[in-house]
Amino acid sequence: MSQFTFLREIKATLRALANPAQAAVLQRFFKTAPGEYGAGDAFLGIKVPVLRGLAKQYRYAAFGTVEALLQSEFHEERLLALLILVYAYEKAGAEQREKIATFYWEQRHRINNWDLVDVTTPQILGDFLADKSRAPLYQLAQSTSLWERRMAIMATLAFIRRHDFADTLRIAEMLLADGHDLIHKAVGWMLREIGKRDLAAEQGFLDRHAAKMPRTMLRYAIERFPEPLRQRYLNGAA
Repeated sequence: MSQFTFLREIKATLRALANPAQAAVLQRFFKTAPGEYGAGDAFLGIKVPVLRGLAKQYRYAAFGTVEALLQSEFHEERLLALLILVYAYEKAGAEQREKIATFYWEQRHRINNWDLVDVTTPQILGDFLADKSRAPLYQLAQSTSLWERRMAIMATLAFIRRHDFADTLRIAEMLLADGHDLIHKAVGWMLREIGKRDLAAEQGFLDRHAAKMPRTMLRYAIERFPEPLRQRYLNGAA
């Protein structure tokens, strides 16, 4: 089957699964109105578990097919493309993983909503950089792009899962003054993930920075703390 025919088959399958009522719900949920973070994004109305099933089915798609899907105006087509990369990466050897990670990096401008970042960046970029220089993440952390900054902190989930917290803490510190709540939530979430594994490491960061952390970031970070300890940080007594 030619790449063009394969791409046409994928798109036809997605159109057959489209649900306009669900699409309307998703457009509100992902803030697609003018001036909102997802302004202009369009949805077909297909749920993520369905897309995951299709991604496994199409995980052998060529980069050209994946790139064509990433150019789509429809959110689900971009998400499917990224999930295909995740499943292909999981099954790949070292050489192919490097190609997938490089392609992912080059296409990062199409990874342009929080869910697209969260379900793919740790699995591909974070995993690939786990035993390499993390310099690309510091580049992303300084980007003017909201989504690249979120990629920077979310990639470190792959390190956290290996009990490697240093880069998460450094990037979290870089993002303390970020103005967007989607960064506040992501940083707080990653700090909470550190705390699940090493509470002292998270508390050390909070003791240094809680007083100047955005409130949403702090609340996410201490969500699972025992209530007295949570209140201690919320009341600024740390």
